[in-house]
Amino acid sequence: MKEKFKEYLMITIGMLFVVIAIQFFFIPNNITAGGVTGISVVICEYIKGLNVGLVMGVLNIFLFIIAFIFIGRDFGGKTIYAAMGISFINWAIEEFFTPMAVTNDLMLSTIAGSLFLGTGLGIVFTQDASTGGTDIIAKILNKFFHIEMGRGMQIVDIIVVIFSGITFGIEKAIYAAICVILTGIVIDKVISGYYTCHQVIIFTNKTKYIKEYIINDIDRGCTIFTGEGGYTGENKNIIYCVLERAQLMKVRKFLKENEPEAFVIVNDAHDVLGKGFEKIE
Repeated sequence: MKEKFKEYLMITIGMLFVVIAIQFFFIPNNITAGGVTGISVVICEYIKGLNVGLVMGVLNIFLFIIAFIFIGRDFGGKTIYAAMGISFINWAIEEFFTPMAVTNDLMLSTIAGSLFLGTGLGIVFTQDASTGGTDIIAKILNKFFHIEMGRGMQIVDIIVVIFSGITFGIEKAIYAAICVILTGIVIDKVISGYYTCHQVIIFTNKTKYIKEYIINDIDRGCTIFTGEGGYTGENKNIIYCVLERAQLMKVRKFLKENEPEAFVIVNDAHDVLGKGFEKIE
């Protein structure tokens, strides 16, 4: 129960970031951010008096119905909560308040809005949820036309950018394209930052000494391999382990002080599951 509450709390925080981007950066400056949000902004420009949040809600409901018909029950409660929650909050803000643009500078609005949007979406994605919309369209394209999910989302966003150009002019379309690119980058950074650990490979002659430090002082497991140097022909012991950032810093300091001759390779590792890391679900 506590874990479920934490998940929905994080999703809610992500939703608020998304709403801030939409209401205080994108809508006041007629910047479309791709997906259902961008489509809603364009529709409301043509049909005056419509509420962007209301249009988002209607589109999401329609897309969820399509998803259940053609894809099946792949969209859980968390995704429905996130998609409809964002639509509701947007509707409430526009209905009862008059949101003002934080800045009228288009480039600042694009950058700041993308940071908020990408961070919000990234947080939602780390909780194994999504905001519906583009994801649903991409899944449909993937199922019936065998188009990869990422490419399907790009196709939808490109179409939205084109309509943005037709509606608001080529300048706004360029900013919309920048927004789509920046948002994708920020989402990846948020997700990788949330899960990133480090694969550490250590070539050393002090295997036992370093192994004991990793196990006893760092409280992390490791695996020992035996290899042969291609140039020297000598046997080499290789220590392999996966560490979090703080643990990696401690190991680097330990090696600097105690085994400066070690040869070390460090790679980022995403989605590390089991054995003291994320649960396998």
